[in-house]
Amino acid sequence: MNSPFKYRAFISYSHSDEKWAKWLHRRVETYRMPKRLVGTVTEFGPVPERLTPVFRDRDELATATNLGSTLITALEQSACQIVICSPRAAKSRWVNEEILTFKRLGREHRIFCLIVDGEPGASADPARADTECFPDALIHKIGQDGQLTRERSEPIAADARPGKDRKPDVLLKLIAGMQGIGLDELKQREARRRYRRMLALVSASVAGMVITSVLAAAAWIARNEAERQRIVAEQEAETARRVTRFIVDLFKIYDPREGVGNTITAREILDKGAARIDTELAGQPAIQANLMDTMGTVYMNLGLYPTAIPLMRKSLEKHRSLRGDTKAALAQSLGHLGQVLMLNSDYDEATRRLNEALAIQRRVLGNSHPDVANTLSVLADVMSYTSEYAKGKPLIEEALRIRRKRYGEEHVDVAQSLGDLGVNYGEHGDFKQAETYLRQSLALHRKVQKGPHPDLAEAANNLAWALQGLGELDEVEPLYREALDIKRKLFGDAHPDLAAGLNNLGFVLETRGDYRGAEKVYRESLEMNRKLLGQDHPEIAIGMSNLAFVLYARGDHRAAIQMMRDSLDMKWRELGHQDPEVASGNTSLAYWLTWEREYEEAARLLDEALAIRRGRLGNEHPQVASTLTVQANLFVAQKKYVEGLAGATEALRILGSSLPEDHWQVAMAKNVQGGALAGLRRYAEAEKLLLSSLPALEGAPIPDLNQRGRARLADLYTAWGKPEEAEKYSR
Repeated sequence: MNSPFKYRAFISYSHSDEKWAKWLHRRVETYRMPKRLVGTVTEFGPVPERLTPVFRDRDELATATNLGSTLITALEQSACQIVICSPRAAKSRWVNEEILTFKRLGREHRIFCLIVDGEPGASADPARADTECFPDALIHKIGQDGQLTRERSEPIAADARPGKDRKPDVLLKLIAGMQGIGLDELKQREARRRYRRMLALVSASVAGMVITSVLAAAAWIARNEAERQRIVAEQEAETARRVTRFIVDLFKIYDPREGVGNTITAREILDKGAARIDTELAGQPAIQANLMDTMGTVYMNLGLYPTAIPLMRKSLEKHRSLRGDTKAALAQSLGHLGQVLMLNSDYDEATRRLNEALAIQRRVLGNSHPDVANTLSVLADVMSYTSEYAKGKPLIEEALRIRRKRYGEEHVDVAQSLGDLGVNYGEHGDFKQAETYLRQSLALHRKVQKGPHPDLAEAANNLAWALQGLGELDEVEPLYREALDIKRKLFGDAHPDLAAGLNNLGFVLETRGDYRGAEKVYRESLEMNRKLLGQDHPEIAIGMSNLAFVLYARGDHRAAIQMMRDSLDMKWRELGHQDPEVASGNTSLAYWLTWEREYEEAARLLDEALAIRRGRLGNEHPQVASTLTVQANLFVAQKKYVEGLAGATEALRILGSSLPEDHWQVAMAKNVQGGALAGLRRYAEAEKLLLSSLPALEGAPIPDLNQRGRARLADLYTAWGKPEEAEKYSR
């Protein structure tokens, strides 16, 4: 008997948890049910041989034209629903809607949960509500009217959080629930599979013993020759170690952490040495592997990432080919490659390499080794770059525990972990907690570092960033300048860290209204990155965008527009047309083009930006509202007042649920709404909105917003026949 449903299950999840969704989708569809259970009739119908297909929207909706109807149809055609539960899912409007829709189909008892993060039931405690992992539609039962009631339900959940269910058990729990069969029945099948594997291993071992006995005589005969070869090998290994140590020491001075030598000379020596490795050391693969890794690390410390990566890849290939106990060296090579890939913005491969290194280190060195802490810290950095801050925090905390246990409280690595934890709090928006940890980190760095050091510069830089987030600007600029001075002493005149420090300083100067100063440091940073990273790189595009804003603020509108166009072209090439950075650039450029009356290009850019942001963020995100406001402003400029009023009203509705009333984005939407009402000759309504928007526009980071808001009010009074009022706002 065939199932009446097209899909065995519908997976609902926040796209922040996509990795879990992909894992679950693959494992459920490839799981083979025990033969003795296939065909057994349960409350969910006959047990199939395989649970396929499973619906996951990212895969199934590639060609969908109507998202809403497609999802509803898929839910109707799904026998079960699996909800991947986390604080992100709990806050997702779409996950809630999918659960509610499935419950309205009368299948509330067919919903199963996989907890991957957060705390179930935490919403009952206001102090922990942000950690709730169950969406509201899951927590509450549904009434006869199709609406959620106050009565709480008991979700059926497998728990994949650390210290809870193992992944194999998670899978079996969900499959058992989906098919209405006992978990023990599936576990017995897995136990039988393990028994068969063990039996095969025992059989192989017996066969191996027989073969070993036969070969024993031959081994005895070869023993003397092997002993002689061992002595020769040890002599060669000792020679190799000495040669490697000598060459490694030769390069150490060019690591900015240990010396402040002439980086140009270092580059010349490195380039010549790299060219000689393949030819002069062809018969010494172990030396080649170590040298390539060492030289690649020096290139990385000099900020020459594209040059470092090929060397580190060669080193990794050679380490993999070496026989013998080289696991620790292999892990080190993987870790170094992962770090430089991260610095070069290749986050997916960096994550894979670092996780492989970490697995080897835990197995070979144990969980409390300093190398494990180092790899955990770099992995947390990757999580930071990819905005997966919640995943990074436990990695940082584990690294801090390892380092405190190994070194005590006063050590540079402990200071580094304290700084990492402070940055993580700041990335979550908790700048007060971030300030606490970052001050501890900076104080400890000042105490243990002897002279200029990159970590000291980074500690000063991070504290400045947190204070900037708190709006405490008096201390910010001196800290940024201190970090820059240290970096110049260590790195000379060119390094990606130096370029990043210049960008930080530029933003502070821009915030203070020092546009000339901001332009100078933005240009220095941009040219530095071009020399280091090439002409086409995401960092170059972002630097061009920063510079464009300053040019516009200084009144050089044409130059700013061209700079932003060039930045967007590069983002399209390097990041793809669907990247959030593209949507941001489109929106800013369209705003400027509106005032230049280049309406056709502005309209196209805004359509693209809305499509990207709605596709990535949903319809209710503040960034969608931001683009809607700019689009409404374009409509008002084109005298399409009805469309402008609708767009600004929609933007205000979205912003009202996420931003305070006096926020500048809310004020901008009000101002555009007032402009649309003025165009429709609803002067009294328009006046109220325009007047209420002006105070917040004065503090907006876009310099011309207040000026244009006042001009819009002057135009209103002119059209309304109030010249005295118009004169007051036209000054």
